[in-house]
Amino acid sequence: MGPRGPCGFPDQKDTGPQGQKIATELVNFTKKFFKKEGIEVEVEFSWGATEAKVVSGLADAIVEVTETGSTIRAHGLRIVHELMTSCTQLIANKDSYRDSWKKEKIQQIILLLKGALTAEKLVGLKMNVPEEKLEKVIRLLPSLNAPTVAGLYHSTWFSVESVVESKVVRELIPQLIKAGAEGSSNIL
Repeated sequence: MGPRGPCGFPDQKDTGPQGQKIATELVNFTKKFFKKEGIEVEVEFSWGATEAKVVSGLADAIVEVTETGSTIRAHGLRIVHELMTSCTQLIANKDSYRDSWKKEKIQQIILLLKGALTAEKLVGLKMNVPEEKLEKVIRLLPSLNAPTVAGLYHSTWFSVESVVESKVVRELIPQLIKAGAEGSSNIL
């Protein structure tokens, strides 16, 4: 996260944000950071769409939590200084973790969080394949165990679904189509 300004906003080491209006959802953090740096700024709470505050002229810069910075760049802004790097952690109260019912609920949360992180790297593919080309298409499909194959109603065609790593999709879909699959699309 860091203060950001439009592409023409000077770097902190040039003139700095001295006297500037900073919009953020992290008001106390931002105030402490600039006070520690000896930089006087006006910090204002942002109720969301913080990136738009600079573009619309409501702020000179922002302090925002960002994972990739893509939304920042999409608004014509750039990161001029990183204030901190964070790592998300799930922390349980020791007494709660000793309680078997609460421990089970905590473990369920961990399972769901790990599943969500794993799913970010995956995509579902769904396609229709004629019976005579089914084996060829299936051999191309990576999957956890095996793709799902279901016969189409009153047809010699099959519906084929599989979950694959998103990094292989661009190369895989043309291969599947060449092998006889139709309607290959991402569904996740």
